[in-house]
Amino acid sequence: MTVEFLMETLVPPAPRGITNIPVGGTVHGPKINGIIIPPGGDWPYAMPDGTIRLDVRFTIKTDDGEFILTEYNAVVVPSKEVLDKFAKAETVNSNELYWISAPRFTTSSKKYAWLNGVQAAGKMVNLQNSRIKCDIFILR
Repeated sequence: MTVEFLMETLVPPAPRGITNIPVGGTVHGPKINGIIIPPGGDWPYAMPDGTIRLDVRFTIKTDDGEFILTEYNAVVVPSKEVLDKFAKAETVNSNELYWISAPRFTTSSKKYAWLNGVQAAGKMVNLQNSRIKCDIFILR
């Protein structure tokens, strides 16, 4: 298997206790750039061991006016130290937090139709109260 960088996402985190929210943010990559438009959803499932499973859906509006539905599941394993840092608005980096996602894309755009046949994987780069930065890669 090989990986190819697809894009970076910068998204504001969901407020605690809210599960279906409008999202905002940006995506930047060599073949795709745009903004994340509402409505969107972030449904977290807290597991008994503290692991968090995410079910996230949002739409990208590309800088050339096309729309791409993005859906992903993620597994997040926060420690007490990470939760404390996040509560204090301190940056959390990828070496401190396991956060892996499996994005998939749906679009009727002819230009971006190649995304319909892509399976991707994402990794959180860093997390702040103002944004979550993830890198998304195509799996080949």
